[in-house]
Amino acid sequence: MGEVEVIHSWSTPRSLSTSLMYSFAQRDDIEVLDEPLYANFLRVTGVERPYLNEVLSKMESDGNQVLNEVIFGPGEKKYRYCKHIAKQRTPDLTADLMKRGKHFILIRNPLHTLPSFDKVVPPSFSEIGLAGLASIYCELSELGKIPPVIDAEDLQKDPEAVLHGLCEDLNIPFQASMLRPSYFIRKDGKRVLKSMMECGLHGGTVACTNQLVSQSLVNIQQMLRSKMRKTVHPSPLGPLLPDPPLPVPENEKILVWSGDELVPRNDAKVSVFDSVVQGGDAAWEGLRIYNGRVFKLEEHLDRLFDSAKALAFANVPSREAIKEAIFKTLNANGMFSNSHIRLTLTRGKKVTSGMSPEFNLYGCTLIVLAEWKPPVYDNTGGIKLITATTRRNSPNSIDSKIHHNNLINNILAKIEGNVAQVEDAIMLDKDGFVSETNATNIFMVKKGQVFTPHADYCLPGITRATVMDLVVKEKFVLHERRISLSEFHAADEVWTTGTMGEITPVLMIDGRIIGDGKVGPVTKQIQHAYKAITEDSGVLIPRSEMA
Repeated sequence: MGEVEVIHSWSTPRSLSTSLMYSFAQRDDIEVLDEPLYANFLRVTGVERPYLNEVLSKMESDGNQVLNEVIFGPGEKKYRYCKHIAKQRTPDLTADLMKRGKHFILIRNPLHTLPSFDKVVPPSFSEIGLAGLASIYCELSELGKIPPVIDAEDLQKDPEAVLHGLCEDLNIPFQASMLRPSYFIRKDGKRVLKSMMECGLHGGTVACTNQLVSQSLVNIQQMLRSKMRKTVHPSPLGPLLPDPPLPVPENEKILVWSGDELVPRNDAKVSVFDSVVQGGDAAWEGLRIYNGRVFKLEEHLDRLFDSAKALAFANVPSREAIKEAIFKTLNANGMFSNSHIRLTLTRGKKVTSGMSPEFNLYGCTLIVLAEWKPPVYDNTGGIKLITATTRRNSPNSIDSKIHHNNLINNILAKIEGNVAQVEDAIMLDKDGFVSETNATNIFMVKKGQVFTPHADYCLPGITRATVMDLVVKEKFVLHERRISLSEFHAADEVWTTGTMGEITPVLMIDGRIIGDGKVGPVTKQIQHAYKAITEDSGVLIPRSEMA
């Protein structure tokens, strides 16, 4: 018997900590202790557990005695591995627990662990214990003992690489035996032989929970993830650029629906084999939220399904499934006004890279990206436009009525607008008539009458259709016809329409002042009518019980 070096593993429940403990138990130089402070936690906190009396009868419940005699007591092997749950570090324990031994932290996305809690205890902020992990990290850092941080999902995907890195950080040699099968004792008492390579993560994904709790958990998780061990070598493409500031800082902590689950912004990704990556092969919609309602939701979904049909997508999610994903995303983020959704449906992941949809055997990928986002243009002061040299797509090449993600045509026109330092660029059709801007539909007023281009080359926008109805309801004459650029230059008023920007006055085109250079009366009247219709119409967002 002699002095041993203690390795402390800190985690939350349901995060592969038991599997990791068994992996270390396979080494020939380590003994393991499974939650040695558990009885002390039960005694100090008084929490109810169905097996409370049994645990207290079998385990020492004096935590400091456990520290002195068990955790830091003499042993026969060089190392002692202690699996700890963060919430079990109670205030009565001495500072030795943090000061002595080596520590590391195991994290897992809390949105994946919450569903399994109901099987034992309700998922509360304290029971989950993620805040305890953050506290442990900060306290160890203050002691000059910055702990390695590893992610359970990374461990499950590539256990050998993660264990190699962890051993390096702990300054202990890696042993291949850590990957060997060992016996796991199931809750029913049966012994099951598994290796670290075979251990999976269970629990599913929670759709939404108390918004404050879920946001707090994700914020803590992101803090811990930022401290994770960096195993990536310097990029041959040069140093990484620093993170830029966001237009709306609150969007840093959003949750995004990606595929079939909600994940934090930084974890929201699609496969490199997804069709949207391989060829911009996807359809999308923009949705705006007003007063707890999704404006024109059904119309946008109609167009999404029309686009998917035109693109010959297979295994498309149902309308109800997409609605459910939208509502869960909005509830989880607490977004019920002043927000915008970029809804994307891709053809899905391919089994191998290539153009052919025959490689798409996984079904479609759904992305619900909700952000806090006010209208993106100055709808009070107005904007300026130039005319792009890039022409709008003809139906001979790709029909604009397919609301697809391959936006290079529009992006090239937007680049021209950026270079000219104006907000957007007008795009003409192949015959030189005005179609739309790179991002919006366009209207003009001449002698009290309203004109807008045919939707032959432009997207027949949902907001465009809404405004056309409003123009008629407001007793103006509406003409839908071919309009030349010179007519727009000489117009009395011009405005653009779109879900993201709403109704935006245009005060200058190609250096020509529109009308008297001020927002015109017809524009203001239509803006007012549009604001009124958005205030009390749309599909009501069902609130979750905890939202």
